[in-house]
Amino acid sequence: MKNNLLPVTGLVILLSSVVSSISAQDSTRNLTLKDAIDLSLKNSKQLKGSQAKIEESTAALREAVQRRLPEASIGGSYLYLTPPNINVKTKNNNSGGGSGGLNLGNIKISQVMYGTMNVSLPVYSGLKIQSGIESARFLDQATRLDADKDKEDIILNTVSAFANLYKAAGAVILVKESLAESRKRVSDFSNLEKNGLLPRNDLLKAELETSNIELSLLDAENNWKLANVNMNLILGLPEKTALIPDSASLQTGGDLKDIDEYEQLAFQNRKDMQAYTYRQKAAAEGTKVARAEYYPSLALTGGYVALDIPSFISVTNAFTVGAGLKYNIGSLWKTDAKVQQAKAREKQLRAGSESLNDNIRLEINQAYENYLSSEKKIDVYYRAIDQATENYKITKNKYDNNLLTTTDLLDAELASLQAKLNYAGAKADAVVAYNKLLQTADLLSNPSGIKQ
Repeated sequence: MKNNLLPVTGLVILLSSVVSSISAQDSTRNLTLKDAIDLSLKNSKQLKGSQAKIEESTAALREAVQRRLPEASIGGSYLYLTPPNINVKTKNNNSGGGSGGLNLGNIKISQVMYGTMNVSLPVYSGLKIQSGIESARFLDQATRLDADKDKEDIILNTVSAFANLYKAAGAVILVKESLAESRKRVSDFSNLEKNGLLPRNDLLKAELETSNIELSLLDAENNWKLANVNMNLILGLPEKTALIPDSASLQTGGDLKDIDEYEQLAFQNRKDMQAYTYRQKAAAEGTKVARAEYYPSLALTGGYVALDIPSFISVTNAFTVGAGLKYNIGSLWKTDAKVQQAKAREKQLRAGSESLNDNIRLEINQAYENYLSSEKKIDVYYRAIDQATENYKITKNKYDNNLLTTTDLLDAELASLQAKLNYAGAKADAVVAYNKLLQTADLLSNPSGIKQ
């Protein structure tokens, strides 16, 4: 592949002149593709959002793990009582049996105070806790893989924006060159017309072409400004910074592999496929969590109780130790629906994984064919430049010998300009197509990926 992106000498100098002539930006900055990628990853709002999702999933995992820890609670109450009637039933040992009442005399009870502390350690809950931990762990892994996938997407978006910026700046250069030539021709034709050597109609045609090129220049400059603002937003730079893209960094990075090899690499490396795998595992654990409702829960318990009824009774050092068994009978007819929902989520993820598999194959084939097509277009447009240049020379020679009209000359010049624009755009598009192919195989951020 040819390395020159535009058949223009001193491209960086020309781009600098473009920046200074069409924009009043506060500052200018030379930009390589590697710098652009580094800045976009550093300042990406999307990646910041992805990092926040990772923090959320990590916290969810920690919460699931903490469910294995003991539950502890402390409570206490103070109660005011209206004067109660109290009759404590006791066995009357003196009468050889029978029962009697304990006369509390004139004791007045008007308040009660008590406090409790309880600790419960889960022992068994139908594997609900363990499955919940595994599900949270798998979802955490999936979230991290999503962030890696976002990184690949951001790199490709940066490459595309860089190429658009380059094409826009290159278009301004070529249209300006054409405009300068067109204005010189108008000047020459004007002198010829004044001396009666050229029909006025030919001068008007030349002036009309100049006007059309001026309109094209306005469009090209507007496209450049928008591409520049878009690039600044992606990089997190002030939007008025004028960027000068480095053409040397817009290259494809190595030999093209066979399409089957790209498919194999995609199925091995794609983060979205791996994330689907983890989500399927999480869904399977979710089904186990739902089934756990069928089973009872067992916990070790311990506690402390303190009671004080002034003028009547005081209880301290009342410690309790034991085990608690709990079973929700309603789960027998309520849990089945939860299990069915969990199984349905598993089926959805399996179908989604199969659909993603097909989409990856399609993406690989599209990206591969697009890159091959872009390479062929480069060769065609490169030959077209030579053909258009030679055609213009021949047309100019015939025009000078009054064998062709001014219209023929202007058409030949326009064809030459279009060929240069097409070639410049094809080179930049090929870089984007190549990196799109790398992205579909998850090689874009890999050392074997983009060449910078």
